[in-house]
Amino acid sequence: MTSPQNAKATQDFVPIEEVRDGIVMLRGAGMRAVVLASSLNFALKSEDEQNAIIAQFQAFLNSLDFSIQIFVESRRLDIRPYVALLEDRYKKQTADLLKIQIREYMAFIRHFTETVSIMTKTFFVVVPYAPTLIKAAAGIPIAIPSLGKRGGATPEARTLAFEENRTQLQQRVAVVMQGLQRCGVRTAQLGTEEVVELFYKLFNPGETEKPIQVT
Repeated sequence: MTSPQNAKATQDFVPIEEVRDGIVMLRGAGMRAVVLASSLNFALKSEDEQNAIIAQFQAFLNSLDFSIQIFVESRRLDIRPYVALLEDRYKKQTADLLKIQIREYMAFIRHFTETVSIMTKTFFVVVPYAPTLIKAAAGIPIAIPSLGKRGGATPEARTLAFEENRTQLQQRVAVVMQGLQRCGVRTAQLGTEEVVELFYKLFNPGETEKPIQVT
């Protein structure tokens, strides 16, 4: 049994150093960018359109010289904000007939959502980048300054390393976003607040939050 003195904080099990300018900084030198992607009504497309989308997506994947991770988040739809809106409209409504219709509609919504699980799906593409080690003449790898707050390098060195590596990561993000847009998928890179909210939801699945919105 672990004593309180030896107990580790939850953060110690999460390989994230910090989130800076929308970039996830992993412990060490790894960096990750998260791109929010829209869905397609693939089944409603014609056969020619479906074949064109598949061919374009295949060409996009074949054009990548780095790995990506496609992550799908499935959550039960939280209908409470919508019911609260209906209740507010019900209180403000003066016509008796409309009040009856709103009340019956709210009862239907509550019963339907209690008996049927309505799921929402959000699609993300994780774009990675890790600085490569620079070898000296003797073939010995040269240590790269840590990009995180716990690194032993000076703040100036960490800032310079971050900016240089972020440029490389953003080039990869641009390639991914352009490739997906050619397939008809709308994309948007998550900022710092959106990334923090995403990870908060992942590590707190019981919490009910509003869907991620990128402006």
